[in-house]
Amino acid sequence: MSGVGIGQRPQNRRQRAIKFLWTGIWLAYLSAPVSDLLHGGHSDGVVVLGWTGLVAFVAWYFVLIFRAGRRDTTPLVLGALAVLAAQSVVLALSLGREWLVLFVYVSVASGAALPPRLARFTIPAVSALLTIVALAVPRGEAYLASLLLPALLGGFAMTGVRELIRTTQELREARATVAQLAANEERLRLARDLHDLLGHSLSLITLKSELAGRMLPDHPDRAAQQVADIEQVSRQALVDVREAVTGYRRPRLGAELAGARDALTAAGITPELPADPDLTDVPEESESALAWALRESVTNVVRHSGAHRCTVDLVRRQTLDGPVLELTVDDDGQGTPAGGVGTGSGLAGLTERLAKVGGTLEAGRSPHGFRLVARAPARPGDPDVGSGA
Repeated sequence: MSGVGIGQRPQNRRQRAIKFLWTGIWLAYLSAPVSDLLHGGHSDGVVVLGWTGLVAFVAWYFVLIFRAGRRDTTPLVLGALAVLAAQSVVLALSLGREWLVLFVYVSVASGAALPPRLARFTIPAVSALLTIVALAVPRGEAYLASLLLPALLGGFAMTGVRELIRTTQELREARATVAQLAANEERLRLARDLHDLLGHSLSLITLKSELAGRMLPDHPDRAAQQVADIEQVSRQALVDVREAVTGYRRPRLGAELAGARDALTAAGITPELPADPDLTDVPEESESALAWALRESVTNVVRHSGAHRCTVDLVRRQTLDGPVLELTVDDDGQGTPAGGVGTGSGLAGLTERLAKVGGTLEAGRSPHGFRLVARAPARPGDPDVGSGA
């Protein structure tokens, strides 16, 4: 959960280190130039220049790879690739055939940094340049067969990875847009329901109130009947509003996980969240109760904990009372205060909400901060959930 997702930029130092590690693994193929510098019998001046050129090449390569997908202008990327290719040509012609492997990195960088419409031309161009330089370097043709195919395949493979990243980013944006549209539609539904529910009821209450006021001096018994009707109408309106709001505010775990990620990130807290959960056969009431628990716990983490990291786990467990869905929210802060929150929205309210669906809530300090564990039945008709798995 702490790695970098496809299409996402590193958000902290740890994620940047992970991306650098995965990218740096491929530098192992530079063993041939390094070995040439160490054991190639070059003079000290040539070795110094060789190391300088190699370090400059690797640094420029990492700049291109790490900036891939940041919407840099194409001329800028093409210029950077030209510099990388020029370095490869100079180093290979000056130091020998061991340095031909640099062209593979140029091809890979081309596939990673350029859109496919250009990469399909630049990758073969780099491969052709590799062939020309290999034929010009003493005994370079012996290395050509082993480098030409990796240059072509590696470059075009990176174009596929780039397209995968772009598609993933577009899917994330589309999912966020769909969620926003769904929320807007739900707000419109609530507005329509409240208008329909309250418009008639409030109009009737107003009319009966005026009528009762006119009857009160001369016909108190009839005025009392009107007041009784007003009470009945207002009570029914309250029931209707509660039902409408309950339907409107029933949260979903998938949406709450997405909201939790946004809230934690905005607060400067590193989120570690599960992927979209598989809630097959999970009762709607259980999912809703756990979603409320996630929303309240994340709100407390953001407002009160002072945490730097928050981990959310969602797993199915088999207990003696049947299968349960267990939600754990664990932070490394100073502890989320349980007091001071309202019964309807605080930990006491969550306990009551989970109890209604046969679930339980545990909250308290952990060795590294504060932990909340909410459990709800994972199958319709389950009895009350036990305390452990």
